[in-house]
Amino acid sequence: MNRPVAPATGGGRIRTPLPFPTAARPAVADRQLRANLHRATRTIRDKRARVVDEVPDWEALRDAGSAIKADVQRRLPELLEQFEASATAAGATVHWARDAAEACRIVVDLTRAAGADEVVKVKSMATQEIELNEALEAAGIAAYETDLAELIVQLGEDTPSHILVPAIHYNRAQIREIFQRRMPDAPADLTDEPSALAEAARVHLRRRFLSARVAVSGANFAIADTGTLVVVESEGNGRMCLTLPETLISVVGVEKLLPTFGDLEVFLQLLPRSSTGERMNPYTSMWTGVTPGDGPRSVHVVLVDNGRSAVLADPVGRPALSCIRCSACLNVCPVYERAGGHAYGSVYPGPIGAILSPQLTGVADNASLPYASTLCGACYDVCPVKIDIPEILVHLRQQAPHPPVERAAMRVLSWVMRSPRRWAAALRLMRVGAAPLGAYRERRTGARTLRRLPWPMSGWTRSRDLPLPAPQTFRDWWGKQ
Repeated sequence: MNRPVAPATGGGRIRTPLPFPTAARPAVADRQLRANLHRATRTIRDKRARVVDEVPDWEALRDAGSAIKADVQRRLPELLEQFEASATAAGATVHWARDAAEACRIVVDLTRAAGADEVVKVKSMATQEIELNEALEAAGIAAYETDLAELIVQLGEDTPSHILVPAIHYNRAQIREIFQRRMPDAPADLTDEPSALAEAARVHLRRRFLSARVAVSGANFAIADTGTLVVVESEGNGRMCLTLPETLISVVGVEKLLPTFGDLEVFLQLLPRSSTGERMNPYTSMWTGVTPGDGPRSVHVVLVDNGRSAVLADPVGRPALSCIRCSACLNVCPVYERAGGHAYGSVYPGPIGAILSPQLTGVADNASLPYASTLCGACYDVCPVKIDIPEILVHLRQQAPHPPVERAAMRVLSWVMRSPRRWAAALRLMRVGAAPLGAYRERRTGARTLRRLPWPMSGWTRSRDLPLPAPQTFRDWWGKQ
């Protein structure tokens, strides 16, 4: 086995996605994205709140989940070796990958050894992180996503915008157009009814499932004492991928370990309630090595570091490795709801991405992400494993590089804000100066916002609008009352 002997440096590339869906014009996509996010996140938040209130010991479950993950981080090398021994004894082959390039090379070599030129995939954040699809394509191997939302994103040549609902930025008319354009077996008379779209995808994917010799999966959890891998999903595509092909390759981040099978009880209560607002996952698949006559005849597990050792070495940032990818933090984040997942330029969007991506690939390469937060703390309140995201954000902000122009601007702003008189005068000046432009934009668009600014502020308006000062300050309003 090729074990990592030192922490990975730099990790894999965290690609920068498109700032808007390829199937829509920027302005239309921006409005649609915000409407979709507002509707979807509100629905999921409400469902989550209802099912969480049903559990009398919910806070105790959160404490237990947090404690188990902390224990994993304290004993990670020991638990990894235990998992390898358990999985190997059950007939699986365990591979170790220091970084994204090594993980992709292992998967490519295993696929070629199986004599396959295509693979079917279960939705996996780890394979997106290491850019496995791109590596397979470069090697002449076709990778087919089988999760419906991931399939839409892949056919649209786009990138996911949410951990749980990756295609949230599309409407059904766009999905129909993508299917007709990119899915060869789509019906000529396909409508945009959800049931028709789902049926077209089902028929298309069924052929893939029945012909594929190799499947690639991730894992929500990996059990150290039994060598068991666990995948939870809602559509049944995971079950098809995990059972039909002859060869199964699971790409698993080293932080996904749980010490014992009994620990799984805690997370199978926390995860569905926090992610989809359900009491249990529709499909929970578990497999331990190879079982003769049942399922894949060859099972491989690729344990990926890709920067996680560096995260583990930071006592403040380390809790980010506790994340179970439930997306609860995205659904309550006011920044994510306004900007959307693509604005983060990271495989991992939202509050968890703002602390995880900088640590995996270096704060300097993701310097803006720790600032993509209001520090309101809503993400910490809903996190099922109690990751203190605001604390880690502040910690990473201290490590981020600050250009001389920014430092000078902050010094000027600090001088202005130290004096109530100077601060009030600056606000008055901004309000008076922006009044004509604000009135014009309000007549033209109905909102006192700017969609585009010249460089160097163009980076801000690439993914969000800039609000102009209100005609009246709160203090003025208060004084008149």
